[in-house]
Amino acid sequence: MSTETETRTLLLGTDDEFVREETGRRGAIARTRGERARLVIAHVFVYLAAAVFVSPLVYAFFSALKPNIEIFSMPPTLIGSQIKWGNFAEVFAYGPFWTYIGNSLFVAVAGTLVVLIVSTTAGYAFGRLRWKGRDAVFLLFLATLMVPAEVLVIPMFQVMQWFGWVNTYQALILPFAFTAFGTFLMRQFFRGIPFELEEAARVDGAGPVRTFLQIILPLSKSAVAVLSVFTFLSFWNSYLWPLIVTVDYASLGTLPVGLASFSGLTGTRWDLQMAAAIISMIPTTLLVIVLQKHLVKGIAMAGLGGR
Repeated sequence: MSTETETRTLLLGTDDEFVREETGRRGAIARTRGERARLVIAHVFVYLAAAVFVSPLVYAFFSALKPNIEIFSMPPTLIGSQIKWGNFAEVFAYGPFWTYIGNSLFVAVAGTLVVLIVSTTAGYAFGRLRWKGRDAVFLLFLATLMVPAEVLVIPMFQVMQWFGWVNTYQALILPFAFTAFGTFLMRQFFRGIPFELEEAARVDGAGPVRTFLQIILPLSKSAVAVLSVFTFLSFWNSYLWPLIVTVDYASLGTLPVGLASFSGLTGTRWDLQMAAAIISMIPTTLLVIVLQKHLVKGIAMAGLGGR
């Protein structure tokens, strides 16, 4: 028999339909009419939801290109009478915006590193090590999540005064470096890792520290990526605490505090504020794009540990 360019295999579908499969390719089973309709409806809802979430960003971007007097014009328009790309450059001339960006980057990166160190080690202690009173201490640790951060502002400010850390980087970073959320996230992920790996390492002579650094932590890249993004965003978007603990905004102000500087006694430069907000979203957007694969995997697996 002469060789054919493709061999066709008959597969029985869910609707008694036959579909053809090319050699070397994965065959697709024919969908029924109802399945196709549900798939179309699901895509429509996804696109509508995406449009709802993206539309404020699109409006903010085009508002940043308008003259200031047209921001609240009636009837509202998406594009102004002029396209003022110079608003993005004027943001940096209006105030020490580069300083705000640098401070936010330093605080967010340093705070994220501290939180990762604390959360991974504490999560390992609560999730993998066995010691008396572990579960009781962990429940008390989780109970701190029920206390709103606004309630702790005054006590934390008093502590910063006692240490002499008011208007310093330490005050911007350390008070929120020991939260229970990161520890809980890492503990749940660590408990999903097979204990046989740890037992094998113990047989080979590895201690708890070496096991944590060379086995547990490398297997937890996805969870670390999730915690990194959440922590970075938390520090990056923090407004109330930097506003309270910082005195010299020109040298230690962060981006959220800097965005508020566009509103003053003489009025608000809404065009520049919109442009500054768009600029402030660039680092976090790039971070999410770079770590997107690890984020999806980490969020899907972080809650699977239950031993």
